[in-house]
Amino acid sequence: MLRLSYHKTFIEAGVDEAGRGCLAGPVTAAAVILPPKRLKWFKLLNDSKQLTREVREELRPLIQRDAIAWKVAFADHEEIDRINILNATYLAMHRAIEQLPLSPQHLIIDGNRFKPFGEIPHCCIVEGDGKYLSIAAASILAKTHRDEFMQQLHTQFPDYGWDHNKAYATAMHRDAIQRHGITPYHRKSFSLCDPQVELEFEAPLQGF
Repeated sequence: MLRLSYHKTFIEAGVDEAGRGCLAGPVTAAAVILPPKRLKWFKLLNDSKQLTREVREELRPLIQRDAIAWKVAFADHEEIDRINILNATYLAMHRAIEQLPLSPQHLIIDGNRFKPFGEIPHCCIVEGDGKYLSIAAASILAKTHRDEFMQQLHTQFPDYGWDHNKAYATAMHRDAIQRHGITPYHRKSFSLCDPQVELEFEAPLQGF
């Protein structure tokens, strides 16, 4: 069972991202403050990658309804190209934290590195989305909101399979780039046709 909090006495937000290893579209981050007592549906929470799409979609409205506070934010493809994917990931995380209607007193971040947000103390937790409920909730919101955005883009650019690959570096996506070229939403700073890109950008966050 995932833990409810890292610091029981603080207002704590869990933070996670989605889309860091994609070839197109934004990187998306979410920050979530959950209530201090367990709700029945908390038992379903887990790392979004371990859940089916149906379970993620079931949990999203429950998180948004019952969380004390939550926010989703983006750093778009142009920002990724301008400041690099790592900095853009931190930027999206900072935006989500900044827009929370309740200011957290402590942050728990999925991953091994983070750029501090103001004076709020934080703790980085490797595979935290499988250990803490608020990070798992953030991972689900980040994933479902980004998937929804890529689904909308798919209607404009159907050749790339974004309705199912969500712009990750699948063989089908790279082949579509070779056949059709890139869209305005592709990340030009990435090696778009390199089959190693999927492995490279799924590594843990490193340095800032």
